Amino acid sequence: MDDFLLVGRISAAFGVRGELKISMISSHPEHIQKLKHLFVGDLSKPFTIGRLHQHKGSLYLLRLAEVDSREAAEAMQGLEVYIHRSDAAPLANDEYFLHDLVGLQVQTEAGEVIGQAAEIIETGANDVLVVRKLGQADILVPMVRAVVRSIDIAGGTITVTSLADIVPE
Repeated sequence: MDDFLLVGRISAAFGVRGELKISMISSHPEHIQKLKHLFVGDLSKPFTIGRLHQHKGSLYLLRLAEVDSREAAEAMQGLEVYIHRSDAAPLANDEYFLHDLVGLQVQTEAGEVIGQAAEIIETGANDVLVVRKLGQADILVPMVRAVVRSIDIAGGTITVTSLADIVPE
């Protein structure tokens, strides 16, 4: 599963020739439009992209060569859409995949270990990092530059400002 990246979810069939409506969650949908294959549901079998274009906002219309009827498209409703990690758009120096943060140790600038990143909540305004420390309540850390000072995927750490800045007394 680590070799694949979730890029969207099929929300409905569109038309009678097997097109699919897909809600994209990728920040680079224009890159996905250039790919030849993606994976739907079962990650063992690639599907050939016939056409992918924006419909409304984050909703795209997807034509897969292997899906040629409305019935086949309806059977795919609700399935998640993935690309192979090697097909992803290159990341800039300050970019990262959200799922790469899960499991990293979260510490303060002073080196105090707060806990481990358990999940990322996407709120729309800014993402929120859920930090889990055994035996204690989870800590919610806003993923903004004023709070998150550095992310070192290779080193396995996320450094944040002091715990007093994050957790109200």
